[in-house]
Amino acid sequence: MLSVQDRAIIKSTVPLLESGGEALITHFYRMMLSEYPEVRPLFNQAHQASGDQPRALANGVLMYARHIDQLDQLGDLVAKIINKHVALQILPEHYPIVGSCLLRAISEVLGDEIATPEVMSAWGAAYGQLADILIGAESAIYDQKEQAPGGWRGAREFIVAARVEESAEIISFYFEPADKGPILAAEPGQYIGMKLILDGEEIRRNYSLSALANNGQYRISVKREPGGRASNHLHDQLHVGASIQLFPPSGEFTLTDSDKPLVLISGGVGITPTLAMLEAALETERPVHFIHCARNGGVHAFRDWVDGLAERHPQLKRFYCYAEDDGVSPAADKVGLLSEEQLGQWLPAQRDVDAYFLGPKGFMAAIKRHLKALGVPEAQSRFEFFGPAAALE
Repeated sequence: MLSVQDRAIIKSTVPLLESGGEALITHFYRMMLSEYPEVRPLFNQAHQASGDQPRALANGVLMYARHIDQLDQLGDLVAKIINKHVALQILPEHYPIVGSCLLRAISEVLGDEIATPEVMSAWGAAYGQLADILIGAESAIYDQKEQAPGGWRGAREFIVAARVEESAEIISFYFEPADKGPILAAEPGQYIGMKLILDGEEIRRNYSLSALANNGQYRISVKREPGGRASNHLHDQLHVGASIQLFPPSGEFTLTDSDKPLVLISGGVGITPTLAMLEAALETERPVHFIHCARNGGVHAFRDWVDGLAERHPQLKRFYCYAEDDGVSPAADKVGLLSEEQLGQWLPAQRDVDAYFLGPKGFMAAIKRHLKALGVPEAQSRFEFFGPAAALE
């Protein structure tokens, strides 16, 4: 339990985190990854180089400090962190390493005049409180996933049952358990973690499940990313019959039950989690508006599959927007960037909808602005950044 004095000290450091939190976290990562090789598999080195991971953690630390008196106001942030940790199998023994490096970084970056013994003591207590919250929640989820039908704890061996080229950039992989046993049910929108050994080095990645796991298989659909170690390995080396280690499905960005019309908007490879959501929604009578934006028809995955669903399900309306016309692929409904006016024409006339949107940063920012301007209640919009810098490489 943090003391009143500890809370006051933590809140007093908020301006420092606002101005220099990213530099502090960058130093923290550099130190930890060089001195503790056992935690390197848990972090995406490409995200370190781009600065996305330091920025994300700096924002998380800042939000924690701002709300140190009312942690319930952190909202979905804690749930997001917990689910990411579970998917990558973060364990209690990892937390002391992170805590010790974080405190060292605070001391070394801020210096003795700012990082006084009182400040260091307060931040030590604050980190301990956060670690206890996360460890407790993650432990409960690990237990639940192990005890559920088809569940397991840690890594489980799966075999590649099939691989299918979905577009010029995306390949789907179908996984079946090597032990032939049942698999844990996954909610539409969840992802699955995997452990890979590349050039003798272990790395871990999360990939969204692009289909409902109702036939004893998991499916992921992976875009080849320039310079992406994991995605290029999967495309080039993971063939039918290969073995791979998977962790149980996780993720809080899931489709919720509702009678409201469902709007699914995706950009690029952000389409993958929407596919399982679409499958689940069409098992009901719920109206669905499916809107997908791609660079061109050559990189648009799953078009034929979605078109087939639209022919069989009258409640499904689908719309495609391509940034460019490649002159070869079937035409899109709109060429150019998705404008507010065009999105308005594709949305249900009644704006009381549930909207889910996923894609790269610029795309996400534009869609968020458009939906707000078009009168879709912000409380009914859920979004997830989806791209190489989202730990979903």
